[in-house]
Amino acid sequence: MSEEYGPTFLTVTDDDGNEVVLEFVDALEHNSQMYQAFFPAETEGEEENPDSGLVILKVIHEDGEDLLSTLDSDEELETVYNLFMESLFDEE
Repeated sequence: MSEEYGPTFLTVTDDDGNEVVLEFVDALEHNSQMYQAFFPAETEGEEENPDSGLVILKVIHEDGEDLLSTLDSDEELETVYNLFMESLFDEE
């Protein structure tokens, strides 16, 4: 992804109905499934949350649209998280 145009942000709604702004970090494919990684965006006046880390969502295709969804299991999350960590640290 080109950094030429700046970061990409999107807004999602969590289970409690709160809107969360995420900054796109990277994408990867694993076992024919596409995953995307994000960091919560920093907003002015908001206290820094030490628990806010990498957010991983999977891309699902439904009715011709790409939607983002949470992962199905802790095992899937751990596997994909490790793949993202390898990818992100290999780029440095």
